[in-house]
Amino acid sequence: MALPKHRQSHSKTRLRRSHDALRPASISTCPECGEPKQPHRLCAGCGTYNGKKIIKFDDETD
Repeated sequence: MALPKHRQSHSKTRLRRSHDALRPASISTCPECGEPKQPHRLCAGCGTYNGKKIIKFDDETD
């Protein structure tokens, strides 16, 4: 296992950690039902993805 030969400065440590911050999750709206959902994910409200019905819920009567 590699061991560092010299102590890393606070500046170098903080520069390395500058990309570690958490970003808020992006939210879009479903074009079918208008509920908020994550992009490129199945809509939990109506069960559609990319304009196609993927999941049929029990309470729906089609």
